[in-house]
Amino acid sequence: MIEPIPLEHILLLSALLFSLGILAVITKRHAVLVLMGIELIFNAANLNLVAFSRYDPVLLQGQLFSLFVIVVIAAESAVALAIVLRVYQYFKTANLNKIVGEE
Repeated sequence: MIEPIPLEHILLLSALLFSLGILAVITKRHAVLVLMGIELIFNAANLNLVAFSRYDPVLLQGQLFSLFVIVVIAAESAVALAIVLRVYQYFKTANLNKIVGEE
């Protein structure tokens, strides 16, 4: 029989994903890479929700809330990519520093 993965390992993976997402949002200058960092942050939160719902198997609140977050992420991604495309058409760049005027 396969042993279940301990909660501490899942939380450590989630913290790593969250940290990588924050690092991408803070350090990257390309708009699409910043959006990918935001997606990593949301996925880390979803991983936490599913991991903690494992300890409440009857109510399944974590999985349901995780599905809600996935729907919100999909809508956010569609809107954000549309905005990035429109900004790229106007400024001819996806570099956030050039768009804001810092360079």
